[in-house]
Amino acid sequence: RYKNSKFFIWQSFDYPTDTLLPGMKLGWDGTKNLNKNLTSWTSLSDPSSGSYLFAIEHWNVSHGLIYSNGQVEFRTGPRYRQLVTIIETKEETSHSLNVTTNVMSSISLLQLTYVGSLQLMEFTGGYINTLYYFPNDTCDFYNTCGDNSYCNTSNTCACIVGFHARSLTESNRRCVRRSQLSCHEKEFKKISNMKLPDTEYTIVETKVGLEECRRGRCLMNCNCTAFSNMDMRNGGS
Repeated sequence: RYKNSKFFIWQSFDYPTDTLLPGMKLGWDGTKNLNKNLTSWTSLSDPSSGSYLFAIEHWNVSHGLIYSNGQVEFRTGPRYRQLVTIIETKEETSHSLNVTTNVMSSISLLQLTYVGSLQLMEFTGGYINTLYYFPNDTCDFYNTCGDNSYCNTSNTCACIVGFHARSLTESNRRCVRRSQLSCHEKEFKKISNMKLPDTEYTIVETKVGLEECRRGRCLMNCNCTAFSNMDMRNGGS
C-alpha cells in the first residue's frame, strides 16, 4: 500500500495460487472486478502454473468447477457446500472456508493438487488429516452419464424411470423417453440423493417453497420438466 495510506494497491489474498486459507475468498469480487481461482502446480516439485483450475461459476446458484486445460472435469456437490461459506449477492459471488480454526492448535486449508484433486486438510500437532477429498469416483466426472440418466452406487450409468437407453456406450451415452411427454401429466417422479444439474440455464426462485414450486410453477407450465430445492442444508430451502 502507499505509505501512510489505508488503500491497498495489491494483496496476496486477491491472487491465490493453489491453496485457500481461512479468511480468503474464491469467486467474483464486484468491487474490484476480480475473479479469484485456484491454479494447480505443474508437478509435486514444480510450483509453476499447471493445467488444473478450480473456479467458482457466477451463476444463479454458484458451483465450484475443476477445469483441465480449459475443459470442465468435475463439479462439486452437497458435501463441499457444507464445508464452505457461500455469499451470492450483486456485489460478490464467493466461497470461503467455514472451518473454525484455532491457530494455536490447528489450521485448515483447501488445496488444488497437481493431479487435479481438491482436498481439505487440517494440520494438528504436527499431523495432517484429510477432511475432504474430491473427486471420489467416476460419478464425480462432469456429465459422465449424459442426459436423462444418472450414475449409480456401482459407478455405472442408468436411465431415469420413464426413459430407456438408446445408447449408453462410452462415447455416446443417451437415454430417451419411452413415451411422449403430455402436458396433462399431474405427477412428478421423485428421485433422491441426486446432485442437481448446474444452474447456468435454470430458473431460480429464492422466495418460493417446494410445494408452491410444484403446484404454482411446474404444473402450470408445460415447459417445466423438473424442480428441486435449491439448497439441501438444514432441511432444504
